[in-house]
Amino acid sequence: MSVRTIALIGGSGQLGTALRETLAGRELIAPAHVEVALERADDVARLLDERRPDALINCAAFHHVDTCEREPERAFAINALAVDRAAELCAARDVTFVTVSTDYVFDGTLRRPYREDDAPNPRTAYGVSKLAGELLTRRHGPRHLIVRTSGVFGTTGTSNKGYTLVEKMLRQGEAGEPIRMAADMTFSPSYAPHVARALGDLLDAGAFGTHHVTNAGACSWYEFVRTALVKAGLADAPISPITYAELGSATPRPLYSPLENTTFAAAGIAPLPPWTAALDAFLAGRAERGVLR
Repeated sequence: MSVRTIALIGGSGQLGTALRETLAGRELIAPAHVEVALERADDVARLLDERRPDALINCAAFHHVDTCEREPERAFAINALAVDRAAELCAARDVTFVTVSTDYVFDGTLRRPYREDDAPNPRTAYGVSKLAGELLTRRHGPRHLIVRTSGVFGTTGTSNKGYTLVEKMLRQGEAGEPIRMAADMTFSPSYAPHVARALGDLLDAGAFGTHHVTNAGACSWYEFVRTALVKAGLADAPISPITYAELGSATPRPLYSPLENTTFAAAGIAPLPPWTAALDAFLAGRAERGVLR
């Protein structure tokens, strides 16, 4: 099947921007937040009724993890209840619903990469709210895609920070400023343009269900940033490995949350490139934009 008309909510962040670029050859409807907000069900219903898309992709989320701990009601309102209403509206109109989830639905104690069928056990309010969004989506029937990512990075800043972490670290390295990164937190980096392409392939394949969509391999945050600095010609940048505890955050993030994909082969979809190749692509794009040393 070929999904031609796609509505996108949350199109201004890292993954949303990549989707708008990757899906440019299709009919893409990406209203601004002031026009359509996920948490306003009437907005979503109007979008579906007026534009009649084949699929609705939800990239909107309340994903500042530390703030979610302080404001769990807000986290659940956006990441769970609003997702539930959007999934229900799509099911009633036979529209495929896609929502983006996270490695934080796992507790990080398995010590091997998590597969799609591993049991979730979130440790944070953010992770609990995202898992609730997954469960509520599934109750509206099979015509959905739940896409779990890990450590998404791209060329556009996040909505709550205004920058990407890797870009911030590169700028600190260029300025000779000291960098401290956790060496005991392991994840699977997810380059937004690669995730976006895979999401389009999943839609076209009609591969409904839950998928882990990350670049291949795993690394610590220290290894990830250190590799980015070296690849950017900043091997002498002052970066120090520390523990997550030394960062001083009270939020109990999972320390080992790489994701393994076990679903692409059956759907005829190629796996994403290794995370090191994703960094090469990111740095090449950075050079094209004129962000150089």
